[in-house]
Amino acid sequence: MKYYFNPVVIGYIQLLLVSLTTVLIAAGCNTKQETKEASPVETNIKMYSHVWDEILNQRKIGVFNDNNFSPDIVLHAGATEIKGIDSVKNYYNNFLTGFTNIRFTVKDIFGQGDKLVKHWAFEGTHTGIFFGIPATGNSVSIEGTTLVRMVNGKIAEERDFFDNLEFSRQLGLIPR
Repeated sequence: MKYYFNPVVIGYIQLLLVSLTTVLIAAGCNTKQETKEASPVETNIKMYSHVWDEILNQRKIGVFNDNNFSPDIVLHAGATEIKGIDSVKNYYNNFLTGFTNIRFTVKDIFGQGDKLVKHWAFEGTHTGIFFGIPATGNSVSIEGTTLVRMVNGKIAEERDFFDNLEFSRQLGLIPR
């Protein structure tokens, strides 16, 4: 049995396939620029990074407020647990009164759900009283990690980790 294909019919089928392919490609290419909505994690990261830049680099201690922090925020700093915006604000104010030339850098930050992990670097010159320690004039440069819990777009809990021994050595409090 021999099949015969009409060249005109084949031409129409080819034209139909090309037209269909063109329509499908055009439908897949949206010429309007789509605005991608940020995910909750991306929003938290942007807010969190901005808040700490303002507090430490721009020395804006007033950023500790109900807009950025949960009223019952908990900070775990070593064995110390600090609760409430005012107490956490007072804790971090020691960095602003104790150091000049502060440069705080978020080296990496990522998250999942309401949790963030931040790898940071802190540099500054100890020129004022820092948690009762008189100025040493020493420069410090340390890195650490902070685990963060966000609630409704606000910072609710932080757990800081860094080499406190190295920090004390750089301050000149403990010999090398």
